Amino acid sequence: MTSGKNQSKLPKWFKGELYPKGDTVKNPFSGEICELNAEELSMYDFIVGAQAIFGMGHIESEVVRDFERALHWFRKNNAKAYMILLD
Repeated sequence: MTSGKNQSKLPKWFKGELYPKGDTVKNPFSGEICELNAEELSMYDFIVGAQAIFGMGHIESEVVRDFERALHWFRKNNAKAYMILLD
């Protein structure tokens, strides 16, 4: 289990839902789990949602840009959870 050390507010460009609390997230492939704070969970769900949209063939430049920003934000704010859940 891991929790973010560099907890920070979500960036202004983030248009997703901000959850009131964090939760435990499990990597579906490795089974490893991470405890995410509210901001990290909100960003993680945005990333996973964007991946699902891309998988359906819906690729809009704004979503791609925000997806890349989201990955960067997550990597910066909780590198260990990024490596476990998204790398």
